Amino acid sequence: MFKSFFFLIVALIAAFTHAGTNEEGLKFLAAKEKEEGVVKLPSGLLYKEIRPGVGKTPTISQPTNCHYAGRLIDGTEFDSSYKRGQPLTFAPNQVIKGWTEAMMLMKEGAKWELYIPSELAYGDRGAGALIPGGAALIFDIEMLEVLDSK
Repeated sequence: MFKSFFFLIVALIAAFTHAGTNEEGLKFLAAKEKEEGVVKLPSGLLYKEIRPGVGKTPTISQPTNCHYAGRLIDGTEFDSSYKRGQPLTFAPNQVIKGWTEAMMLMKEGAKWELYIPSELAYGDRGAGALIPGGAALIFDIEMLEVLDSK
């Protein structure tokens, strides 16, 4: 009985100490939330509208052409369609939770800067060698076009 209780306590401590955004990310997001023009959604996603859109808003499975750049909070860029010179096509249901939520609010032609807590990005597992677990992320996303669903 004691052994089972001990393992339950250890598992709960591990879950709460390793789940979510790391300390640096939490500080970054708390400071970013106070900046003028930054909007915080109930999920914890923060965004700043750089340019409003005037076109369509995609449905959850509707493909879009987007340009984007992603970086860590220290400024290290880990991906950029701009640098590749080619926007990507994807639907809101094909990306991380933070992007899905933002894309469902954006209109065609909009450009936003997203500040995404780890829970809405890659979580504790991170992604590849460049995104550590628990990392808050910054993305510039430009919704160029909402495409017709097939």
